Amino acid sequence: MSTTLTRPAQRTGYAHSLIDPALFDFWAGQFNPLWTWARPLARIVERRAASEGAVTLVLKPNRHVGPVQPGQHLQVGAEIDGHRVNRSYSLSRLPGADGLLSITVQAVDQGRLSTHLCQHARVGDLLSVGAAFGDMTVPAQPNGRWLLLAAGSGVTPFLSLVPALLQHPQAEVQLVVWARQRDRLIEADALRALARQHPRFKLHFVLTREAALAEGESAGRLSAETLPALLGDAGSAEALAETRVMACGPGDFVANARALLDGRVAGLQSEAFSLPASAMTDAADALPVQLTLRRSGQTLTVPGGQSLLTALEAQGFKPPSGCRMGICHTCVCTRVEGMTQDLVNGQRDAEPQAALRLCVSRPCTDLTIDL
Repeated sequence: MSTTLTRPAQRTGYAHSLIDPALFDFWAGQFNPLWTWARPLARIVERRAASEGAVTLVLKPNRHVGPVQPGQHLQVGAEIDGHRVNRSYSLSRLPGADGLLSITVQAVDQGRLSTHLCQHARVGDLLSVGAAFGDMTVPAQPNGRWLLLAAGSGVTPFLSLVPALLQHPQAEVQLVVWARQRDRLIEADALRALARQHPRFKLHFVLTREAALAEGESAGRLSAETLPALLGDAGSAEALAETRVMACGPGDFVANARALLDGRVAGLQSEAFSLPASAMTDAADALPVQLTLRRSGQTLTVPGGQSLLTALEAQGFKPPSGCRMGICHTCVCTRVEGMTQDLVNGQRDAEPQAALRLCVSRPCTDLTIDL
């Protein structure tokens, strides 16, 4: 399922030459802040607590915000202390006839935008909205068994994916959500209500630092022992072979899910919002290297143990970036020469003139990039 918010006809040629878009935005904004020449914006029309430390924001987008599918991410930006800060957040509500969208944000330590959205953003505030991205969406033929595994804020894409899957009468969905404590379960009441409405939707909550008390709760971590116990008959080898799996959460959680299920299920998609511990480099890998920025003509000394994006930002550079987890490709540039390592899968590559994701790539040797 996707929803397209109608775009105006592209303004080019004579009309564009007569009108300054910035001037149009200023005067049109005096009547309605969402009226812009071409800028995609959304206004916060509702905010509510989603869990301890998380908030759901309901957004009214203008007509320049493009198509979006359940499970995808939106690039969201806000002005904070005079600086524009952009990050990506999952769509957490199916777009309806009212055209409203929602994102659910968990505050992250030292996360400027997540802290702003959770603690300071108010109804009426405007946010910039980029194009939707992400491939963990409902396929054309979603019938059959689905197993969704989430940890922490990794449940947010499933808040829109589960209702979308349930719109197909032959889809059977199990969602297992891990959290440290009960009050950290994001949108738990809404998910329980959905499970009561749909017999084809099974819901399990698993707590890792608190005893299980309520119905539908368990305790423990994702493992080869706990998963079959949670799934019951759906965890048998025969059932898993006919089950499609989606997993979302921290890097170590996703890596664990892949290790447990890859090759045993009908399909496996995953998204991680942090790097797994295996991405940590040893002391030899952390030695400084020379990074040459071809377009700007500058040469920097950067640590080999950091992502290129982190290293560049530490020296005052601000390359375009978004999700910071290798999904949105906003930070992609060309590796001219040198070797890099993908921090997600550990692979090293020295192919010249290849696309490079700055947020999940570290330099292994002296390196030249087209930046």
